[in-house]
Amino acid sequence: MAHATIRDVARAANVSIATVSRALNGHGNVRANLREHVQSVAAALGYVPHTGARSLSLARTNAIGVMLPDLHGEFYSEALRGIDAEASARGLQLLLSNMHGDQRGTETLRFMRGRVDALIIMAPDIDPERLLAHIPASLPTVLISCPDVAADHPQFRIDNVAAADAMVEHLVASGRRRIVHLSGPRGNRDAEERIVGYRAAMTRHGLNPRVLTGDFDEESGTAAAQALLGDVEGPDALFAANDMMAIGALVVFQRAGLNVPDDIAVAGFDDIPLARFVTPALTTMRVGIAEIGAEAVSRAAAILAGGNDTGIRWVAPQIRQRASTISGTADTPPPAPHNIS
Repeated sequence: MAHATIRDVARAANVSIATVSRALNGHGNVRANLREHVQSVAAALGYVPHTGARSLSLARTNAIGVMLPDLHGEFYSEALRGIDAEASARGLQLLLSNMHGDQRGTETLRFMRGRVDALIIMAPDIDPERLLAHIPASLPTVLISCPDVAADHPQFRIDNVAAADAMVEHLVASGRRRIVHLSGPRGNRDAEERIVGYRAAMTRHGLNPRVLTGDFDEESGTAAAQALLGDVEGPDALFAANDMMAIGALVVFQRAGLNVPDDIAVAGFDDIPLARFVTPALTTMRVGIAEIGAEAVSRAAAILAGGNDTGIRWVAPQIRQRASTISGTADTPPPAPHNIS
């Protein structure tokens, strides 16, 4: 099957080859609407610039592009740790970028085209259809925790609903009734699904759900905890949608003189390394993001080797009961190999 050439793009876009070259290489002397038109035509034809066409003749770049919402913080450090370990073991290089909204994401994709053999994208709060429109069909792309997409790409999805439900069950079993949930930002897939699981469990037990909105950072946890300190009938548990918010809240509660967990239990989500080392150690849901990152590289490599992978693999988080929710509780034993099915 013949692959699209720069001449094909020029013909379809009704412009010169020179204009196509300038538009796709980001030259400033191309009008914005014309550049967008050329890029759209190139994407529709599956055109790959010459530097990436080497991969079509098996002389690949030996690089994988990785796009994450952020490159800071322990959660994304864990993701990169797993990705880097597996890539290094396979002799692959990484080209990393963070996304700050749709516009930055599409610009990064245009930059990566032709420079990498495959992509790994984690975009829980960005419209994936807009991103995928800029990816040639011939470029293997693995999606982690992205919103639903119509295109057939290998994906990883976290069972956030069941995991949040399980955490509420744990808190109820430990005697908690006034359980507040501190969510991630609205519009984020993981955050929204964890709210669903929390509300379902609270309703099932006849308890009143209460959701505060955070931003997945420590400052969000700090602000939420300070607000809750002023409640006349304060909560007896705070379930945060990630560990950094939980840790921020835990510090505020302790500085205010509250005993965790006797006065208020605190739970998180993700099981970042820091969760084990705060005092008291944090009860959380273990996602195993490093393992997911490593498996994403393996799936991309398998496709490059000729495999056909378009399936969804569900990740089932495992609860890690620690002393922040049950007084005197030791950490639970190390989990079995991570459940990616």
